[in-house]
This record gives sequence, structure tokens and C-alpha cells, in this order.
Amino acid sequence: MTLFLCGDVMLGRGIDQILPHPLDPALRERYVDGAGDYVALAEAANGPVPRPVDFSWPWGDALDVLAAAAPDARIVNLETSVTGSDQFAAGKAVHYRMNPANLPCLAAARPDVCVLANNHALDFGLPGLEQTLGALRGAGLQVAGGGLDAQQARRPATVRAGHARVLVFACGATSSGIPLDWAATEDRAGLDVVPELSEDGAERLAERIRRHKRPGDVAVISIHWGSNWGYEIPAEQIRFAHTLVDNGADVVHGHSSHHPRPMEVYRDRLILYGCGDCVNDYEGIGGYERYRDDLRLLYLASVAPTGALLGLRMAPMQARRLRLRHARAEDTEHLRTVLSTVSARFDVRIDVTADGMLAASRGS
Repeated sequence: MTLFLCGDVMLGRGIDQILPHPLDPALRERYVDGAGDYVALAEAANGPVPRPVDFSWPWGDALDVLAAAAPDARIVNLETSVTGSDQFAAGKAVHYRMNPANLPCLAAARPDVCVLANNHALDFGLPGLEQTLGALRGAGLQVAGGGLDAQQARRPATVRAGHARVLVFACGATSSGIPLDWAATEDRAGLDVVPELSEDGAERLAERIRRHKRPGDVAVISIHWGSNWGYEIPAEQIRFAHTLVDNGADVVHGHSSHHPRPMEVYRDRLILYGCGDCVNDYEGIGGYERYRDDLRLLYLASVAPTGALLGLRMAPMQARRLRLRHARAEDTEHLRTVLSTVSARFDVRIDVTADGMLAASRGS
């Protein structure tokens, strides 16, 4: 089967403002007054953005890539509250929300599972999370990593792919900025939060894999972890990912970083340590240009019924005017060079294919 995986999908703030049903743009950020300022930054960098745009606009050329690939399961990290609440969570520098009426924008990419275990799912408190869960459920979209109680937050989402199943477990580590008190309890909504990336934490997650996984199932562990910038992978992340694979995980889908991080094939299983951003309003924001966070990747992993990785292709995209477009050849080569360099420690090589995609393979 083929799995589509991507990093952070943030449809709030500036993206919400250009869609047909924008919320009140007021923000509580240090450097800007309102969400419209992010649209202005993007326009100053790359040209005017029409308003309102069609719901498919932010995805741009990515929709053609997905249509051609026809993946069996589509898994995204939804880093936005879907709520009209104005209860800004205290102590947070940034809050992301989108109008539930703009959900057709998310639905345009036809995600099968929206991961909520991240550091923005409760930007508008428990009411915002509860509204998010209801809105996604009403749109027919499955969630993983969040729920009305701990049992729901820990339950895997299930995607049917022919006679097989894809089980999507999701959790978030405090190293990504998720507060411990966002964790769901027996009688309170919240997220599946991992306090530390320890052997015990991995074993608890592995126990859930063993409990739910049946022969022929493919188990995906989607985890929000680590810092926003840099290519170094902490030893604790590597140990945690390896322990999960040793205990039945077939794909480790890591996210939180604003740019793609190294990847590994361990025991024939794919580990993505950081997928980078996918859709957001970060254009025109300076300070980290050397990481080229304007370049994005759509990950298409081919997986055998045993869970072994058969191949990984990645579609290089670039964010321009709050929309994804195909990356230029020179930018694709930049991604190839960087990813080959940083993934070499895991014996992974990246090549450009004849159709302009990136492909991962073992060995140098």
C-alpha cells in the first residue's frame, strides 16, 4: 500500500484570513496585531494573494501530486484548532485557529487521519479542542492523539486499505512544547502526551500496538517531538523510535520541525525524524533562511503487507503566496543535497528521479 505522510498543516491565522469565512483576525502576539499581518508579509515577499481564495488554494499543486499517487491512506498533523472560540490559552506566545466553516480547505486534501497530539491543539483551551473534535467528526474525518478522555486520545485511528488495515497511533512529547497539563485523563479531554522519551514510555506505547495490531496490519506511530530547527537527532529520539519498531511499529512519522530532518530505514521500517512544515502562513518571516523552510515535502511511502518499506518517494514543493507549488529544479537539488548529507549517518541516500521527485534508498 502507499501512505501519504506530511508535517504540520496549519490552516489558521493568515490562511484562515484568505479563505471564504475568516474569523476575527485579532491575535495576542508580541510582534503583530492581527492575522492579516501574516498575509501582508507573504504578499511583500512573493506578490499579491487574492481574497477570498478557493478552498483548494493553499494546497495548490499538491492536490495533483496526491491525485496521481492515489495513496491508500493520507495522514496529516493538523496543527490548528478548528473553533470560533476566543478563549486564548494563557501563557502561549502563538495561537492557531481556523473557522469550522473553512473545513472544506482541509477536506480538499482528503485526509484519512488528522493527528491532534501537538502543541497547538489546545490553543483555545478545552472548549476549543472539544469543538475541533466535533467539527472533524462532523466532516467525516478521523482523529488520532486527541479525545474527550484518555481512552479516546490513545485509541488508534483505523484506515481500511483493501483487505488490510492501517492503524494510526499518535502522541506528542513535551520536547515539542506540549504542556503536561494538556494530557487527557479519565474524565477530561486532552491529548496523548508522552512526558519523556524513555524506554518505559516507548514500552507503554508498544503495548498498545501489540494490543490492537493483527497480522497484515500496518502500524503508523505519528509523534510530535523535538525542536523547530536544526538537523541533529537526539539519541533519545533514536532509541525511542527503534524501540517502537522492535515492538511492532512499521512507520514512525515524526513532526514538529519547520524543515525536513533526517530519515532512517531501521529493520526495513521507515523512520521520519521530522517531516517539516506542509501548509502554513510563514512566508516573509525572517531569521532562519538557511534552513529554507519555504521548501516542503510530500512523503509517499510504499509499504509491503509485512510493514517493510518498499520505497519512499517525496514530492518537493515550495510555498508561494500562501500556496504550494512544484519546487524548481535547483530547489529540488538543494533538498536532495541537504537530506543526503544529514541522512548519511543512517545510511540513507537521496536521489532525484526522472520525474523530478526525490527517492530514498539504502547505502551510499
